Amino acid sequence: MKKLALLFVLILTIPSCNNTETKEENTWVEEEKPLAVQEVPSPVFTIAEANKLLELPLHCVTTEYPNKLGQVIGGDSDLKPPRELHPTFYGCFDWHSAVHGYWSMVTLLKEFPELDKAEEVRQILQQNLTKENIEKEVVYFQQKLNTSYERTYGWAWLLKLAEALHTWEDPLARELEGNLQPLTNLIAERYIEFLPKLVYPIRVGEHTNTAFGLTFAYDYAETVAHEILKSTIENRARDFYSSDTNCPLGWEPSGYDFLSPCLEEIDIMRRVLPQEEFLSWAKEFMPNLNDGNFQLEPGKVSDRTDGKLVHLDGLNFSRAWVLYGLANQYPEFNHLKNVANAHVAYSYPNLVGDSYEGGHWLGSFAIYALTQYEEK
Repeated sequence: MKKLALLFVLILTIPSCNNTETKEENTWVEEEKPLAVQEVPSPVFTIAEANKLLELPLHCVTTEYPNKLGQVIGGDSDLKPPRELHPTFYGCFDWHSAVHGYWSMVTLLKEFPELDKAEEVRQILQQNLTKENIEKEVVYFQQKLNTSYERTYGWAWLLKLAEALHTWEDPLARELEGNLQPLTNLIAERYIEFLPKLVYPIRVGEHTNTAFGLTFAYDYAETVAHEILKSTIENRARDFYSSDTNCPLGWEPSGYDFLSPCLEEIDIMRRVLPQEEFLSWAKEFMPNLNDGNFQLEPGKVSDRTDGKLVHLDGLNFSRAWVLYGLANQYPEFNHLKNVANAHVAYSYPNLVGDSYEGGHWLGSFAIYALTQYEEK
């Protein structure tokens, strides 16, 4: 990845053209012209920005409260503090946010070993990602009442963390990857068991979105050559999405979305379909993407202290990572990078210094968007 500072400008609002002109007794309306495309600078990422972004996971991975456990309890004995239930992933408000907080630290440290607080990060990783702690995390998932816990959003981020450790060339990474492996194996097995049972995909803009869960799991499977998991995902993605056409992007976003149902399908299908088949499918699924003047307004956030409304900042980052990834893989979609730039430009300036409602998770979304911009 290039060493990148986020230099962004706010998008200029350009009113649409709809001119009315009268000739003699005939009144006519000129055909509406497409809006001019406002060029937005691409993101660049320096160590100064990495140091700022690092503060977000550093602040939350060991912050136990407030905490949303989301557990099903079978008796009084199940009511324990987060740090006892989840001795590794007890911070950042909820389990999945803690997982991608660790992913953020690993990713930043891997790309910027000279981080100001690199040693502090390494200490936290060694203290919390221990073999003993992960064994307790596994026990939680093995309880009968928790077999569907964090399905599939938290599962996806756990495999993304495992992938980051696997691709980090550092002795510490080998130790941590080994410690995490029992939970990684369990989650991979859960995917393989669950996906054949899922008759219909879940097409929402929040945690349970099936396409998102498949995408991160597919990346892990491809990286570590887990062929059973990879083929299971390929087959189910085809089953779920191959016949989809004309996705109603105009209906998005919903009020709490942090994922785009339409674009998440693009993200998994560009991975599992060969080039000719994907391009044919994409033309039917979202024909407007091929238009060089394609535009998509970023999701607007009215109150960043509201834990649900701030989801739309996450939507802007997740839309961006899909569009960057698509453009990197297929140059005919290169014009979509500008759309992605606009989405990042809207939400990034509010990221550092944001309230805990957004700060405990949004940094991960921004970092992942930036990695996709650079990926070739």
